[in-house]
Amino acid sequence: MTPPTLPQFLTRLLDAPGPSGFEGRAAAIWREEAESTGLKAWADSGGNSYASVEGTGGAEAPRVLLVGHIDEIGLQVTYVDGDGYLYVDQIGGWDPQVLVGQRVRILTREGEVSGVVGKKPIHLMKEEDRQKVSKLQDLWVDVGVSGKDEVEALGIRVGDAMVLHAPAFPLQGDRFASRAVDNRIGAYVVLEALKNLQAEPGPAAVVAMASAQEEIGYSGGGARTGAYSVEPHLALVVDVTFSTDVPDVERKEVGEHRLGGGPVLTRGSAVHPTIFEMLADTAIQEKIACSYQAAPRSTRTDADGVYLVRGGVPTGLVSIPNRYMHSPNEVVSLSDVDAAIRLLAGFVRRLPPDMDLTLR
Repeated sequence: MTPPTLPQFLTRLLDAPGPSGFEGRAAAIWREEAESTGLKAWADSGGNSYASVEGTGGAEAPRVLLVGHIDEIGLQVTYVDGDGYLYVDQIGGWDPQVLVGQRVRILTREGEVSGVVGKKPIHLMKEEDRQKVSKLQDLWVDVGVSGKDEVEALGIRVGDAMVLHAPAFPLQGDRFASRAVDNRIGAYVVLEALKNLQAEPGPAAVVAMASAQEEIGYSGGGARTGAYSVEPHLALVVDVTFSTDVPDVERKEVGEHRLGGGPVLTRGSAVHPTIFEMLADTAIQEKIACSYQAAPRSTRTDADGVYLVRGGVPTGLVSIPNRYMHSPNEVVSLSDVDAAIRLLAGFVRRLPPDMDLTLR
């Protein structure tokens, strides 16, 4: 079994730093890729990026929005002490245990600065402290200097963001790891689906959006404002979900989703039932394996914001199974990614020019 060769665009997108509120570097790569294939691409003041394809159905055909958020979780400098150590708060949801000993890339206006996450050595802890989990307040970032003035000389300021230094790398078969799978992979899928439709369009006009600030938005982040401006007739959101083919996961609670098992289709309050059925039918017609996931309350994705825009946007949710979510090494399968791209493109091509999604 040999490791996969990752597409160059995917590698560049995964490795670019872009925590919530600081997505600019990753977003620029996404738009550059869109423009390189002749697509129209643009950005808005909230950090969202867009690209579009005209359909063959004319002005009366539906307008579809494909959404994948481009931000990742990260850290932000809150304080610099006199010895030059940086203290941080989290951007998005972290388990502080995975931060201990990690290398980081600090994003300053003058460029990147490298650092490491420090913690009191276990040898110097009291016995009862060794049994306790690390808290974010117990950690600091060391950039290798001896005072606050040296930190300032590096251009580091309170409010600067940082990401873990964990480049994408292949594993075995078609699997790979990256710190930014959630959800750079969704932004990748929607643009690749748009490129697929560029080569073979259907009746519908399509806008792909790399949305900002999902990890801190809680109810849609930038996807909410983006969907408002695009005014789609329907939307498909692409995100990640938990791959449950790992030890000690209770499948009775979260379902059974495996790497290589295909995309996951969500059913629930944020998902329009007709859109779900059309996605499920498209998967059968395209011979794409998939599994289903229940979301009786919120989906905890951009779908929660998109479906409530204006008078309501009929929305579907397609997810990629992901191991070790919100860690330095999230793991996914390229076959699931490719299947999601084919599913989105196949769904859009099958849309009739006069569809009615009113629930009666």
